[in-house]
Amino acid sequence: MKILVKQAKIVDPSSPFNGQTVPVFIENGIIRQIGNEAVSADQVIDLPGLHLSPGWTDLFAQFGDPGLEYKETIESGAAAAAAGGFTDVVVIPNTKPVVHNKAAVEYLVQKSRSLPVNVHPMGAVTREAEGRELAEMYDMRASGAIVFGDGLHPIQSAGLLVKALQYIKAFDGLLIQVPEDRSINPHGLMNEGIVSTRLGLPGKPVLAEELIVARDIELAAYAGSRLHFTGISAGVSLELIRKARAKGNTLISCSVTPAHLFFSDEDLQEYDTNLKVNPPFRTSADRKALQQAITDGTIDTIASHHLPHEYDSKVVEFEYAKSGMTSLETVYAVLRTALPGVSQEKWVELLSVNPAKLIGLPAKTIREGEPASLTLFQPDVQWTVGTASLRSRSRNTPFLGQTLTGKVAGIIHKNQVVLNQA
Repeated sequence: MKILVKQAKIVDPSSPFNGQTVPVFIENGIIRQIGNEAVSADQVIDLPGLHLSPGWTDLFAQFGDPGLEYKETIESGAAAAAAGGFTDVVVIPNTKPVVHNKAAVEYLVQKSRSLPVNVHPMGAVTREAEGRELAEMYDMRASGAIVFGDGLHPIQSAGLLVKALQYIKAFDGLLIQVPEDRSINPHGLMNEGIVSTRLGLPGKPVLAEELIVARDIELAAYAGSRLHFTGISAGVSLELIRKARAKGNTLISCSVTPAHLFFSDEDLQEYDTNLKVNPPFRTSADRKALQQAITDGTIDTIASHHLPHEYDSKVVEFEYAKSGMTSLETVYAVLRTALPGVSQEKWVELLSVNPAKLIGLPAKTIREGEPASLTLFQPDVQWTVGTASLRSRSRNTPFLGQTLTGKVAGIIHKNQVVLNQA
C-alpha cells in the first residue's frame, strides 16, 4: 500500500524534519520519502492543520476480553484506541480470568496480532490480583507481558510489594501501581471534603493516596527497582515525588489522567455517575497542581484509565454505579481543551516519547527508512463528542454532547490506515 500524507507539520524531537510542514510518503509500512509530493499513491490524506507525530502509547486501559466482552472486546478496544490516536495500549489484567499466567498473556498477544493497534498485556503481580501470593511474573514476561501491576487493585502489603519489586529487577521490569490505601474509608464514593459533605456522600480522603505514595517511594528505593504511579490525583502526592527526585531517586515515575486535569469534585453536583472514578476527582486546587505538574515536568506520561462499562453499571444511583469512564477516544481533545497553552511538542512527549521509553518499546521516529508508526491530529479543530464518534462498546463518558478542541484524525501503523470521520 502506498500512502501520501500531503502536508503535515512534523512533531517529533528526534526527527530532522521536526517543526516543518512537509509531505510524507509511506510504502508498505515504511516511510520512503519526506518532502516530495510528486509521487503516486493509493491513498492521499489531505486535511487542514494536520500534525504528524510518532504513534502514541497508553499505559492503562481495560479491554474486557476474556470474560467481560459485554463491556469491551479486544477489537472494539483497539478501535477506540486507534480513534484516539494510539498505536500501542497496555491493557490491565482485571479480566475473567485474571491475566496472571503465561497462557493468559499468550492469549492476548495472539488474539491482537492482526489489529492495527499493538495490545500489550500487563501481567498481574499477584494471583487473581488478590494481593496475597506472587504470580508467575518471569514466565509472563517471557510470553509478552510488558509491565506488571494488579491494575484496579493496588497492592496493599508492603512486604509483598518489596518482593515483587526485587523479582522484576532481574529483567529491569516496571511495576505500575494505583496509589490507594484501601483500609482508609474503603466505601468512599468521591473526594472527602466540603463538596462530599454538602452532597451527603461518603468521601475518600487524600490521605489514602498520600500514604501509599510515601510508602512505595521508600520501598522502590529499598528494592532498587522501577515503580510507576498512575492516576495521581492530589497535589501532596506530587510534592512527595518531587522530594524523592530531589534526593536522587530516579526509579519513580508517574502519570495523570486527562479527566483529572479537566474535572474537580465540584463537578459532581449533579450526581453524574460518569464522573464516579477512582482515584476520585479532588479539589480545584489539586486540579491546578496537576496542571502545573504537566508544565514543570513532574508528570512523566498521560494514562487514559479507559474503563468501559455497560449501561446497567452506570445508569443507577450514584452509590451503586461502577467507577470509571470510557476515555481512549477523547484523551487528546480533553488535554488540549483543559490546557490550551501547552505546546504540541509537550503533548507528544507525554503521549508518545515518554511512555514508550518507560515500558521499553523501540524508539519511534519520523525519518526516511523507518517503520511508519504515526498519529495524525489537528490541534485547532473543534468537534462535538457524540455516539457516532465513539468506537468503544461503551458510552460511559461525561463528555457526550460537549464541544472540545483538538481532534485526532487517525493512525498509520502496521501498514494499516485508520481514519476518523471528517
